[in-house]
Amino acid sequence: MSTMPTYRTCQERFRCNDDGFFTFTSTEQKRVEDLVEDQMKGYEAGENSDRISPVLQRNLHVDYLTKSLRECGRGYSGLDASRSWMCYWAVHSLNILGVSLPHTQKAEIVAFLKTCQHPDGGFGGGPGQYAHLAPTYASVMALASLQTEEALAAINLDSLSRFLHRMKQPDGSFTMHDGGEADIRGTYCALAVAALCGIMTDKLKDGAAEWVIKCQTYEGGFGGEPLTEAHGGYAFCGVASLVILDRYRLADSESLLQWLAKRQMRFEGGFQGRTNKLVDGCYSFWQAANFPLIDGEMARQGRLPTEGLFDARMLEEYILMCCQDDAGGFRDKPDKSRDLYHTCYVLSGLAIAQSYSATREPDGILGGSENAVVPINPVFNLTTLSEQFAVSFFEGGRQ
Repeated sequence: MSTMPTYRTCQERFRCNDDGFFTFTSTEQKRVEDLVEDQMKGYEAGENSDRISPVLQRNLHVDYLTKSLRECGRGYSGLDASRSWMCYWAVHSLNILGVSLPHTQKAEIVAFLKTCQHPDGGFGGGPGQYAHLAPTYASVMALASLQTEEALAAINLDSLSRFLHRMKQPDGSFTMHDGGEADIRGTYCALAVAALCGIMTDKLKDGAAEWVIKCQTYEGGFGGEPLTEAHGGYAFCGVASLVILDRYRLADSESLLQWLAKRQMRFEGGFQGRTNKLVDGCYSFWQAANFPLIDGEMARQGRLPTEGLFDARMLEEYILMCCQDDAGGFRDKPDKSRDLYHTCYVLSGLAIAQSYSATREPDGILGGSENAVVPINPVFNLTTLSEQFAVSFFEGGRQ
């Protein structure tokens, strides 16, 4: 008989109850709960409802990712300005799965990303496009993920530094591009790139933490800019920025933790991005990545909790049983299609969940060692090996 523990997801007492006052929101929530429950039933077998352990379909995911680096489907035709992102999503995902690309393919990716580098500094989303902080982050992290000196040497640190300083605003924020909008994404992208590449300056840090704190909302999370709604992606950008700046102490940590903990769906096990929204696999990273960052800050204060700040096992269950596409790749939820974006951030979330479960669950990670993925550094969303290789390279004073 199976010795698998009872799954924690899909407990009847946590179903949505709208007390008969039907709304579009509650109707959709119930529909998704039914989808998740149907998906979970596939892991029950036998008259005694013995449990089947979910398996990470590693080979299928690797096949999907390696093919995507060569050619993407027609659904990606509108993402010409996100081609550097697609490189990062695919290469980082392969790293998490423990796969290193052949040197020739790494060289091809380096050559492509060099065509995205702007003469005035930074990277665009594709060849010949203007520099933008988001694809600059994606390009730098993609190059770091390749773990070769050739890749990191392709980054023009002098022009990159000038670009980052040009984006810095007097109020402490960063614009995404010349004449563009300023929001918390820009702050994170600029600081993460500067920190990894060893080009952080006092000017880049000046006023940044104070501006980020203005984005923390009454709910406890962070919005994209001051006075906007708290959102998972923005919360990560805010927390990670404060950690990079060593200024997390400025945040209202108690309200932040309450907001984050409440974003984990009690029935499905995954995370939502905002209050009263549906579960989405990508928030397996954007929300869950905040917990190890906060853990680290609490440990420095001698306040590290003995129990996890979120239920990592439930997140593992949602990812492995609801987010894997049968043909490889990961998706938002059972009725959605796979894509590179969700594959990257679901796998990143799985790495975080496994790091928690490995030390907090009696039986370790869900499914055992065959499901294990490579650990990540959540500050940059790079594998720890990629982050360490990049830091060592840039500390060597290449430029």
